[in-house]
Amino acid sequence: MASSASMLAMIMACALLLTGSKCHAARNLADTTPAAAAPAASAVPGLPAVPTLPSVPTDTATLMPPMPSVTLPTVPQVTLPPMPAIVVPKAVLPPMPKVTLPTVPQVTMAPMPAIVVPKVPLPPLPFVPNVNVHMPFAAPPPSA
Repeated sequence: MASSASMLAMIMACALLLTGSKCHAARNLADTTPAAAAPAASAVPGLPAVPTLPSVPTDTATLMPPMPSVTLPTVPQVTLPPMPAIVVPKAVLPPMPKVTLPTVPQVTMAPMPAIVVPKVPLPPLPFVPNVNVHMPFAAPPPSA
């Protein structure tokens, strides 16, 4: 599941990269290519011609109201008093109490029994001849 999710994420990232570069190319192509001539009459006999769309005037510059000027107030120069020295008094700590650890009694364990694994002889491996057998999924050899 994790590999398919990472594959999907990689595909989506590649698609985003590809669409981003195509947008600029498509916009550049649309700006530099001359407009196509309108088709003549109806290409299919019996169907009426497609009506032409009215032209929309392009607004070259939308007038915006002038930006009001903003005057910033001047901040007066202020001198700050010097920082007082902070003296931390030396604190005398009480002596650390002695911690006594409880003693653990010695315990003797029973001896571990010896485990004997019997030696088992393996049968000899059968002889496999060295034969060049083509794999069934390999491509066929090129014809000479």
